[in-house]
Amino acid sequence: MAVVGVLDSLAAEERWLYPGFLAMYAAIYCVGQLALLRRWAWPLRLDGASCLISLAHGTPAALAAAGAILALPPEASGFAAPNTRLQDHVLDYSVAYFTMDLLHYLAFLPGDTLFIAHHVATLFVFVTCRYLVRHGAYALLVLLVLAEVTSLLQNVWTLAGIWRAEKPAAARVYRALSPPFYFIYTVVRGVAGPLFFLKMSLFYLSGQAVDVIPWWVRISWIVVVGTAITVSNLWIWNLWKELFRERKQSMTKKST
Repeated sequence: MAVVGVLDSLAAEERWLYPGFLAMYAAIYCVGQLALLRRWAWPLRLDGASCLISLAHGTPAALAAAGAILALPPEASGFAAPNTRLQDHVLDYSVAYFTMDLLHYLAFLPGDTLFIAHHVATLFVFVTCRYLVRHGAYALLVLLVLAEVTSLLQNVWTLAGIWRAEKPAAARVYRALSPPFYFIYTVVRGVAGPLFFLKMSLFYLSGQAVDVIPWWVRISWIVVVGTAITVSNLWIWNLWKELFRERKQSMTKKST
C-alpha cells in the first residue's frame, strides 16, 4: 500500500523532479564517503560509495517502473505510446542516479572505461526518451525492471566480494550468494531480457513508430540495449566459468 501511495503522489506531481533526485543521490553519496565508509581503505571506499547509491536506486526504481507500467491501460502499453507523467518521473529518478554515478567514475575512476561508456549510453537512451521524443518509455521501463530486479542481491554480493579477502564472514556470504545470484541474473538478463529486446527491436525496425520516434533514435536504442545485454551475458558467463573452476579445484583438493 505504501508503494501505491508513493506512485499516486508521483503521478500527481507536476514539478520537475530531476534536481531533487540528483540532490538526494549526492547527499547519500557524501554521507557514505564522509561518514559511513570513512574508515574503509580508499579503493574499498570508492566501491562502497558507488554500491550505496546503487542500493538507493535499484529496488525503488524497479518497483516504480513496474508500478508505472501496471498503471497503464492496455492501449497505452505500446512501444510508441506517449510518456505519462509518472513514467517521466521514473526516468528522471534513474537519470539522476546514472548522472551521480557517472560523476563518481569520472572523478575517481576515469580509467574504468567500460562503466563510463555504459553510463553514458544509458543516459543517452533515457534522456532522449524523456526529453527529446517523449514516447517509448514503456519499453525502457520494462528493460529497467529487468535490469534492476537483481540490484539488491547484486550489491550485497558485490560488497561481500569487496571484503571477502579480509573478512571470513564476507567470504562465506559471497560464496553463499554467488550461485543464486548468478542463476537469477542469467534468467533475467540471459532469457527474459533478450526476448523482450527482440520484440522491441522488431517493432522499431518495422517503422511503426516513425511518426513519433525518429529512425536514428530507434536504431540507437536498439544498438545500446543490444550491446548492454551482450556485455551483461558475457560478464555472467565468465562468473559461471570462474565458479565452476573454483568448485572443481575444491573437489580436486578434497580428493587428494
